Amino acid sequence: MDWPAFFLSLRLAAITMIILLFIGLLIARFLAWRQFRGKALIEALVALPLVLPPTVLGFYLLSFLGKNSWFGHLYEQMTGDTLVFSFSGLLIASLIYSLPFAVQPMLRAFEAIPKKLREAAWCSGLNRWQTFYKIELPLAWSGILSGMVLAFAHTLGEFGVVLMIGGNIPGKTRTLSIAIFDRVQAFDDQSAQIMSLVLLIFAFVTISLVFLLNKRNS
Repeated sequence: MDWPAFFLSLRLAAITMIILLFIGLLIARFLAWRQFRGKALIEALVALPLVLPPTVLGFYLLSFLGKNSWFGHLYEQMTGDTLVFSFSGLLIASLIYSLPFAVQPMLRAFEAIPKKLREAAWCSGLNRWQTFYKIELPLAWSGILSGMVLAFAHTLGEFGVVLMIGGNIPGKTRTLSIAIFDRVQAFDDQSAQIMSLVLLIFAFVTISLVFLLNKRNS
């Protein structure tokens, strides 16, 4: 068992999940309550990582985060480090390719809340923040939890994008999925089987939680 890769994967998945909690809430709530021209295009853009092959997404992220791009060059000037083959680069890539897994359940949860309920809360004297905190958030909580769990699990098991952005640097960018690939390449089936079993258990628990939350919400 490659424990450094395991803990790095957990760290990456946990940080991604926490950041996407706030980003997902903003995007999901905005798309659920706002009607504007081009909304379908925004929704399609958010969901795009769901259908893009990991190599295609990884290529464009590599081009965007590389030191020859304006963003990568600006980051290097500010920090003295590069985004490619670093944990920071992995984190940015994880936020992008796990974004739809967080947003979609949250969006469906907010869309299921009747708009008249918000209007009734306003008529009762609650402001918009109080309505969100006391009315919307509790009603959408199961969808929010589902989004967090899915984002965590997807980040934990991602391979293609991680390999293209982070490479395979032990203790820095080597995640558990990369470590499994290494063990298979080295014909170490026993180690690969153990690490694969760990990801399998995480995936099963994740899917079970999502189904339980959706059942409770319905």
